Amino acid sequence: MKSEEKYDYLIVGSGLFGATFAHEMTKAGKKCLVLDKRDHAGGNIHCKKIEDINVHWYGAHIFHTNDKFLWDYVNQFAEFNRYTNSPIANYKGELYNLPFNMNTFYSLWGTKTPKEAKEEIARQIKHLNIGEPQNLEEQALKLVGTDIYEKLIKHYTEKQWGKKATELPAFIIKRLPVRFTYDNNYFNDKYQGIPIGGYNKIIDGLLDGCEVRLNTDFFEDRTKWLSLAEKIVYTGKIDAYFDYRFGELEYRSLRYELEVHDTENYQGNAVMNFTDAETPYTRVYEHKHFEFGTQPKTVTTKEYPVKDAQNAEPYYPVNDEKNMHTLKKYQDLASKEEKVIFGGRLAEYRYYDMHQVIASALLKSKNELKNE
Repeated sequence: MKSEEKYDYLIVGSGLFGATFAHEMTKAGKKCLVLDKRDHAGGNIHCKKIEDINVHWYGAHIFHTNDKFLWDYVNQFAEFNRYTNSPIANYKGELYNLPFNMNTFYSLWGTKTPKEAKEEIARQIKHLNIGEPQNLEEQALKLVGTDIYEKLIKHYTEKQWGKKATELPAFIIKRLPVRFTYDNNYFNDKYQGIPIGGYNKIIDGLLDGCEVRLNTDFFEDRTKWLSLAEKIVYTGKIDAYFDYRFGELEYRSLRYELEVHDTENYQGNAVMNFTDAETPYTRVYEHKHFEFGTQPKTVTTKEYPVKDAQNAEPYYPVNDEKNMHTLKKYQDLASKEEKVIFGGRLAEYRYYDMHQVIASALLKSKNELKNE
């Protein structure tokens, strides 16, 4: 490429935010160049075909939303199936339905009505005198009582975060549904499913017509890339963009262990959570069940938490007081970058579901076009 050739937007990262932004700008007649340091596009929703099964390479991704506009938006690139997320909790070989609902309560206590279940929870925590929960442990106990906390929350959460439940903020557990109905559907959202043929179809559709360069690290020749475009869309780690001036932001990380099994059905469910302290992994995914597969073999992924996440792949921001204080400093720097748009999970340092990433990219691309 000639050095004087220019793009309207250089987009660093081809995950959902970068790909959606690139799609909207390309539709509007803008010239975009998308860079990604990995050997594939799509960020963490990338799938690999193994034994003719679409394997979620970076852990399970289940699309769910209440927003019909966003549901219609993704459905223009792929047809979605009717997959409903109904995980199973495995505590030392005992199996329980998730999210916590009347099936869970019946398995544990034999309670058959919502009234009985609520009375049992109240009985278990009566002596604890919990007022306003001060940490995750207190919040969980108040929600579901001691039995569920000890068997299905405490050890699983401490494995995930690498911290005691008493050291974690209460708000983390508030994401967890608790239902007094016989309903194993994890999400409350109206729309839910997996794209038939895998998430790569969504990314391929979003990036159609864009120039994409893989195996290309923006930071290895930052000056060159910055000189090629009028504006930058940056979706990587915000602290990395500013050379870690105020120190590194913390992330939880994961590693995955893939296994191919010479059987058509290994665990009978797409997602199984292992909630005891002794099992080193947190979850096992059986990928064919995301798409109701009938292949002769099956593929599973064990998900392990990574204790030292400093040099590992960043997955989940640790939104505690210390990190949020550091983030504010980086956000102040970012606000002064007139030619750079920061977007996505890493650049905004926040936990995003897929539909939220897309919504953020659509909003920022719309604002860009409006402000021309």
